[in-house]
Amino acid sequence: MDTGQAPEGPRAQTRGPIFYGWYIVGTVFMIHTVSCGLIFYNLSIFLKAFVAEGGFSVSATSNATALFFISSGFAGLAVGWLLDRYDPRWIVTGGAFISAIVLASAGHVAEMWQLYCFYILFGIGNAAVAVIPGMTIVARWFTRQRSKAIAYASTGLSLGGIVFTPLSATLIERYGLGEAAYWLGLALVLGVVPISLLMLRKSPEAIGLSPDGDPPQRKADGSLMPPDGVAFHDAMRSRFFILCTAAFVFSMMAQVGSLAHQFRLVATRTGDDHIAALAVSIMAASSIAGRLVGGSPLSRISSKHYLYAIYVLQGISFCAFAFAEGVVALFIVSSMFGATVGNMQMMQPLILAEAFGLKAYARILSVAQMITTCANAAGPALLGLLYASAGGYQTAYLAITVSSVLGFACLYAAGPVKAILNLQDKPLDR
Repeated sequence: MDTGQAPEGPRAQTRGPIFYGWYIVGTVFMIHTVSCGLIFYNLSIFLKAFVAEGGFSVSATSNATALFFISSGFAGLAVGWLLDRYDPRWIVTGGAFISAIVLASAGHVAEMWQLYCFYILFGIGNAAVAVIPGMTIVARWFTRQRSKAIAYASTGLSLGGIVFTPLSATLIERYGLGEAAYWLGLALVLGVVPISLLMLRKSPEAIGLSPDGDPPQRKADGSLMPPDGVAFHDAMRSRFFILCTAAFVFSMMAQVGSLAHQFRLVATRTGDDHIAALAVSIMAASSIAGRLVGGSPLSRISSKHYLYAIYVLQGISFCAFAFAEGVVALFIVSSMFGATVGNMQMMQPLILAEAFGLKAYARILSVAQMITTCANAAGPALLGLLYASAGGYQTAYLAITVSSVLGFACLYAAGPVKAILNLQDKPLDR
């Protein structure tokens, strides 16, 4: 069913040697750069700004930030359903406008209920503009080169931190949250909406192609073959989905908690907001490097073994954050942590596509993201609570190290990644 899908314009036609899927990768890269930079990475900037300018406590703001992840997770279920039925351009555009309007209102948040509404609506907009639509679209366009395509497209998730974290911090410091928020909201609309409407296309089949630019696969009656993969309900009941999702719950909960508090941790220990912004940018740059390095070999090595290494590095990074004090030490640990951030964000969409195919991919990814994202909400709240009770970040970071260990254990117990493209409409081994 494609009700509501706009006719494909001439831009969607493939001409010359470049497969249009790579234009899709570039488009998703740009959307992720702008949206993630102005939404996700700004969470730590807003935490500090709401505490400093709004008079909210660190604990209260951390709890409100948790609502961002909960609302984003549940909204993602609707986004997955919509992606199977409608043109993704309208979904991404709608998410961009919702996020921009909420972002522009940041300076008017004065009461606790307004703070909660801000993060709830911000999370809804984020779900429609970021990972679920971007990774679903890219996965549809590639099979053989999917790991490389997802790696390149998801690099924008990290580049956004490099580009927009210093910009947001500088604007808020110079003009205050109220005035800066208007400009940040405008930048979000201009950076996402035009390129989405011009370039995004639902799938290669929408322009008469197959993934990777191959000739379309047709049935005997001439109709297009449906996407390979397993049914949604079979995927939901599989051991691999349950335990792999649990692994990402533990690891991403710890990661998101650290991301939300990194700016304040560095600023507190160095006494300099500019150094804190630079530390976040170093983390994001390392995230890009780690993702680009990992994207190519992932087509030749075990994705699970690759993830094992990321979990180990993440745990080491959290331990190091607990004790790092000087500027150089904080920069080094930020770089180590960044390498895990980029790869972790890339691996969940990739490993789910590898395990379950494309038949129900948008819905499978949206459920996994919902569970993971809602659990992520505990990360910032836990760190905020532990910071307040222990009087510092050392205990908080030692606590989330345990989450990395639990994530490693769940991934190990999940069993092998199933190559199930030949098991369409059959249940996985339990």
